[in-house]
Amino acid sequence: MAKLVVVFGGSGFLGKYVVRALCKAGMRVRVAMRRPHLGHELRVMGDVGQVQLFQANVRNAPSVARALEGADAIVNLVGILSEKGKQKFDDVIFEGAKNIAEAAKAAGIDIMVQLSAIGADAQSKSKYAQAKAKAEQTVKQILPSATILRPSVIFGVEDGFFNRFAEISRFAPFMPLIGGGATKFQPVFAADVAKAIMVALTSPNVAGKTYELGGPSIYSFEQILRYIAAETARPRPMVKLPFGLMQFLGNITDAVFKIYPFAEPPFTGDQIELMRHDNIVASDALGFPDLGINGLSTVEAIVPSYLYRYRPHGQFEARTALKRA
Repeated sequence: MAKLVVVFGGSGFLGKYVVRALCKAGMRVRVAMRRPHLGHELRVMGDVGQVQLFQANVRNAPSVARALEGADAIVNLVGILSEKGKQKFDDVIFEGAKNIAEAAKAAGIDIMVQLSAIGADAQSKSKYAQAKAKAEQTVKQILPSATILRPSVIFGVEDGFFNRFAEISRFAPFMPLIGGGATKFQPVFAADVAKAIMVALTSPNVAGKTYELGGPSIYSFEQILRYIAAETARPRPMVKLPFGLMQFLGNITDAVFKIYPFAEPPFTGDQIELMRHDNIVASDALGFPDLGINGLSTVEAIVPSYLYRYRPHGQFEARTALKRA
């Protein structure tokens, strides 16, 4: 029988890339999710019966234990970018990881991949970064063989980064250069992160280690906004706004969207706090080369394939407009 890998968070943006990669490798996949009836598209990523949808909530330890029955390995991708309702950073990211690691240890499973993030820091003023750091620490304490992966900003068709700022450009009279726009990012393609997860699941020599995952190029926030403006054919003035003002505005939008949780806020105060620090791979960190992964996909090769939908005059007409510009 092929190995059974349980993926928590498999219905999310990155999760779909991971489930597809696991299926392609011939593994059986159990996607643990709160609402299995919404995961119908996951079933067709593999052969008949290869993908199983299972009801579980990382905040509920018994449901996590049931999800791990008969499993050989675990991937935890669960995370949130903003808090709303019962979805709190500590509950979802930290307690969720703790419940999964404890259930894995009880079940005798020693192969686990914990998705963290560059910038995870227990001393950070960002609640998100604190929760990610605490999750790393508790997983390592409970299951020392677990592999920690810390990606930079992840991009892909349904990402929440390039798409978000492209959407903002549709109605905003200007684009905000948060903190002056100098913060550096190292965007990494979701499929490349999925490759790293596959290596972590199948290579014993990476067990217990931490890897930082960044794409082949580093960009300032200003460069990213100008790139989005060019690809969407929506030129906008770039206005430098200080971190303090943006954090104040972010706290307001976060509060409003908590009261009316009909969508994700455009940005939160916690996210602005994260942007005070560069989001790039540390010079002394293990990374893609140490996982034997080379030839990473670039922003320029992938992002245009989905940003075209934000162009004001349609895909083909806008291409001509871009050439004239």
